[in-house]
Amino acid sequence: MLTHPQFNPIALQLGPVGIHWYGLMYVVAFVLFLWLGTLRTRQPQWADAGWTKRDVEDLLFFGVLGVIIGGRLGYVLFYKPGYYASNPLEALMVWKGGMAFHGGLLGVLGAMALFAKRRGRSFLAVTDFIAPCVPTGLAAGRLGNFINGELWGRAADPSLPWAMVFPQSGQSIARHPSQLYQFLLEGLLLFVVLWLYARKPRGIGQVSGAFLIGYGVLRFIAEFFRQPDSFLGILSLGMTMGQWLCVPMVAAGVWLWLRGARLGAQ
Repeated sequence: MLTHPQFNPIALQLGPVGIHWYGLMYVVAFVLFLWLGTLRTRQPQWADAGWTKRDVEDLLFFGVLGVIIGGRLGYVLFYKPGYYASNPLEALMVWKGGMAFHGGLLGVLGAMALFAKRRGRSFLAVTDFIAPCVPTGLAAGRLGNFINGELWGRAADPSLPWAMVFPQSGQSIARHPSQLYQFLLEGLLLFVVLWLYARKPRGIGQVSGAFLIGYGVLRFIAEFFRQPDSFLGILSLGMTMGQWLCVPMVAAGVWLWLRGARLGAQ
């Protein structure tokens, strides 16, 4: 069995200021978005539609707000509504941790709707543009989870070559390094598939639909290896909260993709 390296959560200490690895992962995610978004503006279908690097920079600004606000509200409402109803001020204490991807997704969608309205663009055209640029940010986040030794996996066969003990769990048992599974599936694999798929013009909403389907399916699979939240455990039908939240996500993705196929290429 392997043992989690127990990284120092602070990557760099500058006097009284400590720069955390997880914070650096956010920076990596933002830089990758800017780079990939700029590459997207050079693709014919987007260049002809007038997309520029300035649009990408503004999208990042709107997206950051959506991720932070939506991610926090999602965690509060989806995972611990009772606790935060009794301690409402703690909902504002984001530095204590607690962010939910599905809430962050809803927050980003709201931010993109605002961007689309202000720029006079189609909402689905905006989400189609950004969808292939998102998975690398997800990959960076999962890498940050691994460095922090959080969101570890379920118990694994000790003979599994990459089974790992996470001392942070308080148990000396072999576990799946599920953060790395998600890094590979929802991050790198989803990025490659979406980037290749989106290189050609697609029906309006099809790239967005492909993202929802891809993430939903891959996250659903990864949840079988990820330790459920202790305060929720396994829910009905033997599924976790993460899996249940993926069901409407995949359904929406299928509907968007079929709708886009019917409408034809942009």
